[in-house]
Amino acid sequence: MLEIVKRVFEIIKNFFSVMDRAHRSRVTELTAYEERELENIFVLLLLGSLAGIPSPPAFIAVELFPYMEHELKVLEARSKEASDALSELAGLLDMD
Repeated sequence: MLEIVKRVFEIIKNFFSVMDRAHRSRVTELTAYEERELENIFVLLLLGSLAGIPSPPAFIAVELFPYMEHELKVLEARSKEASDALSELAGLLDMD
């Protein structure tokens, strides 16, 4: 009887372990997507005048430019790809 209880406990433990790994990978994907979008929003806020959006005062943008090297590279790469953010989000969330 004790062996059966141990076996059932191992099965339940393995089930929750697999569920935990699956959810962690999903959360990691969504967090990475959110990080990319926040980078885009940051660049758009500082360089919004290029897209016709009112931008912050110039002295603030100029002070932040040295910290924006990575974001500018991301902006250039994303503008070359020009993917649809809404469809990418729908794909991550398994919407049909």
